[in-house]
Amino acid sequence: MNVPVEFNMGGIYMPPLFVASLLGVITAMGVAKLLNSYRLSKYFFYPPLVFVALVIIFMVFYGRTIIPF
Repeated sequence: MNVPVEFNMGGIYMPPLFVASLLGVITAMGVAKLLNSYRLSKYFFYPPLVFVALVIIFMVFYGRTIIPF
C-alpha cells in the first residue's frame, strides 16, 4: 500500500489533510456561491453553518477518493 506522506508543491512539503481541506474550502465556496446566486440559501436557518458543513463534507470526500491519508 503506497500512501503519500507529504506532497511536494514548489519545494514546500504539505500534509495530505491540508491539501484535502484546501480543496474542500475552494469547492464549498463555489457551491455556496451557486446557492446564493439561485437564492437557495434563504431556506437555511444559519448559512455560515451550512458552509462549514459543506467544507467538512467535501474535505472528507477528497480525502477518501483523491488523497488517501
